[in-house]
Amino acid sequence: MAITLPPLPWAGDALAPHISKETIDFHYGKHHQTYVTKLNELIANTPNADKPLEETLKSSQGPVFNNSAQVWNHTFFWHSLKPQGGGQPTGAVAQAIKDSFGSYEAFRKEFTEAAITQFGSGWAWLVKDGGKLKVVKTPNAETPLTTSAKALITLDVWEHAYYIDYRNARPKFIDAYFDHLVNWDFANANL
Repeated sequence: MAITLPPLPWAGDALAPHISKETIDFHYGKHHQTYVTKLNELIANTPNADKPLEETLKSSQGPVFNNSAQVWNHTFFWHSLKPQGGGQPTGAVAQAIKDSFGSYEAFRKEFTEAAITQFGSGWAWLVKDGGKLKVVKTPNAETPLTTSAKALITLDVWEHAYYIDYRNARPKFIDAYFDHLVNWDFANANL
């Protein structure tokens, strides 16, 4: 069973002006697609060829891990975004954030710090771990899927996620994520 590029959960221009169609065309259409293509090349005629993506990711290392994790991480990232998203969380995740961090503002500050200080390429995540919510950051293709934590939302802080629209201003991209893009419905569904 070949791994396929999952469709975006919204139109390619739906996140503009906060993430441009040009960024989506490159990030999804080229970067994400390249991970899918490379992964299929790597797993062809191996036992992983018939495994679901998550199983391949959890049982592999090296290039197979890197490409399978990037396929999974990016798919999760697209669902962590929505048109007219952002703002204060709602539902059960709002209460869980308050219980775990003290306030939405304290959570946002911790998540922003993780996203800004992730040196080089990587990810910032809100996860549920041991009954509490935590902010974690992971380098390169690393993912909470290989841990006991359950991912709720993520932010891709690889430069290709924001450079066309924000150049080197990663903090502005993070602000746009919180103010206009984060999908709290997805976080609630994952909680």
